[in-house]
Amino acid sequence: MTVNRHWRLASYPEGMPSEANWTFTEGPIPEPGPTAILARAIYLDVAPYMRGRMSPQKNYAPGVKLGDVMIGGGIGEVIESNAAQYKPGDFVVTDHGFGWQQYAVLQPSAVRKVERELAPLPYWLDALGLNGMTAYFALLDAGRMRPGETVVVSAAAGSVGQIAGQIARLGGARAVGITSSATKAAWCREAGYADVVEYRNEPDLRAAVANTCVAGVDVFIDNTGGPIHDAVMQNLATYARVVIVGSISLAAKFGQPDIGLRFQRQTLIARATIRGFLVSDYQHQQAEARRRMAEWCRAGLMKSRFDIVKGIENMPQAFLRLLTSQNLGKQLVQVADEPA
Repeated sequence: MTVNRHWRLASYPEGMPSEANWTFTEGPIPEPGPTAILARAIYLDVAPYMRGRMSPQKNYAPGVKLGDVMIGGGIGEVIESNAAQYKPGDFVVTDHGFGWQQYAVLQPSAVRKVERELAPLPYWLDALGLNGMTAYFALLDAGRMRPGETVVVSAAAGSVGQIAGQIARLGGARAVGITSSATKAAWCREAGYADVVEYRNEPDLRAAVANTCVAGVDVFIDNTGGPIHDAVMQNLATYARVVIVGSISLAAKFGQPDIGLRFQRQTLIARATIRGFLVSDYQHQQAEARRRMAEWCRAGLMKSRFDIVKGIENMPQAFLRLLTSQNLGKQLVQVADEPA
């Protein structure tokens, strides 16, 4: 390979993104600076947070500018290194800094070394990556989950969801997943959920949650927003904790007012806490959390499903699969074969 192929943001979407919002371009393979490394992508990430970055509106982090390479994490093999701690042949992972491209120059402070003997490569963008840290801290810190409580997780068959169900089970809680299909529900049960609600098959989702959570919902990890949020908010237990992690169901309405039911009365009666969540607030605690997650992986207590699309030319399609709930498990794009 003598060129670097990448996807650049061509326009800001209005509502649901389409492939027309990106352009596929080529350029020279970049040269690493005095302290940097050059990595060749093996797996690239697509994740719900990227929808928020495709906008000029103010957000919790800077958006992608028109003409820039699309933001994203990745796992790569070090091809060239000017950093003492990395050598060619090492594998590294970065949560945001790789971008939708085949080759990236990365600073050592932005990457972590991958230990292939601990877990297969895709896990480093899942349980041992940003999604694992999200599930871990959303449940154990923001949600203050306790043994015996009922924990409800929306988008339960996605990357954060599949990990959250397993952490809840390991912590002695009763995990209830909300997902879209029987196939996804089967995986949720395998991943540790005691019960699953298939929201597309429920004419009255509020009643379905009530029937499944007869004593109310103690912790709600909300990855979707929208009607699922509305149904759970009407079933809160006393002193419930609601953790707003994402709003992927609103991807087609980004930038528009989030108009729906209001739950001030339910929140007051339950004395509930509603909290916004960003995993970036836990940077200084992630090393210990990742150590615990690694122990669970090593012991066979943490497993994941992966939905892998092959070819960098299919990055937009993979992202749109995620936004429209077509994926089962962690959505990734495999750009190159894994080295032996």
